[in-house]
Amino acid sequence: MKLFDAELKVMEVLWEEGDTAAKRIAEILREKTGWSKTTTYTVIKRLCDKGAAERREPNWVCRPLVTAEEAREHETNELINRMWGGAADQLVASILGRRDLSKEEIERLKQIVSELE
Repeated sequence: MKLFDAELKVMEVLWEEGDTAAKRIAEILREKTGWSKTTTYTVIKRLCDKGAAERREPNWVCRPLVTAEEAREHETNELINRMWGGAADQLVASILGRRDLSKEEIERLKQIVSELE
């Protein structure tokens, strides 16, 4: 499921806070982004329509139905497919080739690869 930037902002609140009243989500996002209550409620409705979140009475308590990991996995797969024709190794090579990695980062990457083997 594709989550757009505005939807991700609401989901990030839900992932951090857990089940949260829509009013509280609006307060948090007003502080972080300057959004109005109406904007936040519109985005919550879109998320509910998509099946990414649900809201229940009383108090319009919202709950995420998609985990952060599921959203990241979807976005990563979309990026790999769109930009590298499905070749995950090409994405990794591109990232690694454009950044100086510390020894600790290199060791963590080696550990990840060895666990995949």
